Amino acid sequence: MMPLSFASAGETSIIKKVGGLPEVKKHLENLGFVAGADVTIVSEMAGNLIVNVKNSRVAISKEMAQKIMI
Repeated sequence: MMPLSFASAGETSIIKKVGGLPEVKKHLENLGFVAGADVTIVSEMAGNLIVNVKNSRVAISKEMAQKIMI
């Protein structure tokens, strides 16, 4: 298991776990970051990511990406 921030652009992974404080976890789950979901990195800039998850494109910060384990 590794944080989403370590994945490469174009790589599709399966989310294994979402960590963080309860309110952060809930926010990520509302965006579609749930265990078992596929997530694809579209691009990365200064550690911040644009990802495809649940047929939506979402921009997340480096800190948020560290909490999503693949």
